[in-house]
Amino acid sequence: MKINLEKMIADNILPVQEELQNKVVLLVEDDKMNQVTIRRFIENNYSVIITPSSDEAMEIIKKGKVDIILMDITIKGSRNGLELTKELKVSKEFSHIPIIAVTAHAFESDRKNSLDAGCDSYISKPFTKDSLLNMIALYVHK
Repeated sequence: MKINLEKMIADNILPVQEELQNKVVLLVEDDKMNQVTIRRFIENNYSVIITPSSDEAMEIIKKGKVDIILMDITIKGSRNGLELTKELKVSKEFSHIPIIAVTAHAFESDRKNSLDAGCDSYISKPFTKDSLLNMIALYVHK
């Protein structure tokens, strides 16, 4: 019996690159180095919009389609990342958008506070490219 290796491989490949590129990740992060690093980690798989501010983030969300939000806790603007998360999760219009807390706040209490605020998941810095991409994929490809 001959195994079609090419077909087996093709059946296990992630969605077509163009399909992934249509998914929009909003990165709410005020640290420039973290912005650059996270963009490099995910830009080959997703369209990325970056803002350092909770106020700008809200404007971006209101104006267009965002598939997932990577939310730092300590950000610029009138509210921090957890406050913005709570606001989004109680709104009928935006509560469906998955939010992943991406933060240097790495204690168990920080994780709990993030989840209690409405974040769908939590990842603490530093993290690997693969761990971030895998976490995003859990929510974007549902």
